[in-house]
Amino acid sequence: MGGDRGPQVTLVACRHFLDTHPDARLLLVGQAQALAGFEHPRAEHVIATEVVAMDDPVELALRRKKDSSMRVAILQVKGGKADAAVSAGNTGALMAISRFVLKTLDGIDRPAIAYPLPNSKGEATTVLDLGANVDCTAEHLLQFGVMGAALDSVLKDKAQPTVGLLNIGSEAIKGSEEIKRAGELLRAAAETGAINFYGNVEGNDIFKGTSDIVVCDGFVGNVALKTTEGLASMIGQILRQEFSRNIFTKMAAIVAYPVLSAFKRRVDHRRYNGAALLGLRGLVFKSHGSADALAFEHALQRAYDAARNQLLQRVQARIAKAAPLLLPADAESLQQKPDAPALHSSAA
Repeated sequence: MGGDRGPQVTLVACRHFLDTHPDARLLLVGQAQALAGFEHPRAEHVIATEVVAMDDPVELALRRKKDSSMRVAILQVKGGKADAAVSAGNTGALMAISRFVLKTLDGIDRPAIAYPLPNSKGEATTVLDLGANVDCTAEHLLQFGVMGAALDSVLKDKAQPTVGLLNIGSEAIKGSEEIKRAGELLRAAAETGAINFYGNVEGNDIFKGTSDIVVCDGFVGNVALKTTEGLASMIGQILRQEFSRNIFTKMAAIVAYPVLSAFKRRVDHRRYNGAALLGLRGLVFKSHGSADALAFEHALQRAYDAARNQLLQRVQARIAKAAPLLLPADAESLQQKPDAPALHSSAA
């Protein structure tokens, strides 16, 4: 039901996905009238009476709309009826509902949004976080690195994918104190074998493919994502403009068209659609809200691959290996002071 165009996109993608994946089954969660015309032997309708709008506040989606299609879909994962959930709806609401219903894995404070960005090697660099967490501690960045490594090991079939820490320079002495500490934790995790730490990387390394994974806070990651999407859109506009000018620019555009088209296809965000919400006790994937049928099908494919290759179990295994390093600094200090007073909270 989510996304800019809802069932007119998602249902088309679902049908094509089912036709090309004979071993897959889909639970289509939504309002009865929206699902009425969709029939397939491996699809089941799960009715929800409410829908989370793209502009709904998180509080409204979480507390008031308890029978929303988004919440009902996440409940299918919690109840074991589905191996993964995919939504093109409100990102903030999806993260909040997923965290509330599924809870986070032991050793993980905050879930992160992981998304593949195209690189010059013809592959993709997994970047996280892409907007779930604006302010991150060094421990959070380490957690992102551990989870990102598990994701890439599944979806790219790489035993030890490399993890880079986004910084203003490759030298270990550069960056804020939090970033320097994150580098120390990542190096310590590498010594235990929990991850394969490449070192510091810069913004252009994302698109060079210098490391398989790049960890950063959600503010920086979201800017990188929007920049990539804007680049693909700009190339399309340039092609249209040049073809509409005089005969000379049209001829030049015709000559350059194959190269520009190939480049546009490589950076086409639709082919990389499907961001994993990592750190939860269940698999949830977020499709871009403006996704067309092709893009939404790619999100379904990523969720399918993650479930089939036991992403959740691999994330848990890597977290367990790095567990001593994943403790937040404040929790670590409390552990070292057994006489510290207990903390109480009146929050519901």
